[in-house]
Amino acid sequence: MTLSQASLQAIWLTLELATISTVVLLVIAIPLAWWLVQARSRLQAPVHALVTLPLVLPPSVLGFYLLIAMGPNGPLGQFTQAMGWGIFSFTFTGLVIGSVIFSLPFAVQPVHNAFEAMGRRPMEAAATLGASPLNAFFTVAIPQARSGILTAAILSFAHTVGEFGVVLMIGGNIPGQTRVISTQIYGYVEAMDYSQAHWLAASMLVFSFAVLLALAALRRQPARLL
Repeated sequence: MTLSQASLQAIWLTLELATISTVVLLVIAIPLAWWLVQARSRLQAPVHALVTLPLVLPPSVLGFYLLIAMGPNGPLGQFTQAMGWGIFSFTFTGLVIGSVIFSLPFAVQPVHNAFEAMGRRPMEAAATLGASPLNAFFTVAIPQARSGILTAAILSFAHTVGEFGVVLMIGGNIPGQTRVISTQIYGYVEAMDYSQAHWLAASMLVFSFAVLLALAALRRQPARLL
């Protein structure tokens, strides 16, 4: 028994979604984590709470409100329609938006921890050598936090691959457009096609185990460098 064409299509769409979402998440998470560590503002606590909200909020609740926001009467939907982009609900673009929002804490937290562990001394040393804050950020802070950034990338990618609730609420289960691995498995189970469901579920199990091994290897890396 091998994977069906529908399963292969779902795998490809999932990898595409996870790759795009991870890139977007890193672009957002790195400067956001730096701001959360360095800034002294009353907005820090509310912003941090907002970023971590998806950790405690049920995916169906987040997906529901994102669906409303992207709908024709929602603020995001009205904006995209005014710009001539149409409605993002039940589209691949909508999946990317939902995945980025839902996986944001998994990208921000490892980078935040890495920046926090670095402390202020490396940046102060760079400043005494004449480096501008922006130059020091790219030449000192980013290399110092590379382990946290790699962890964020792995977690973001894996979390996007395994997401179900938000994906189903925002994108539905449209073949070739929004049907990813998790919703494909759900469809197979509904159709009582347990053979194909087993193949896809087993691939997810192997993938999840590989992710945990990669994260364990990253955690051991600093110890070998000392």
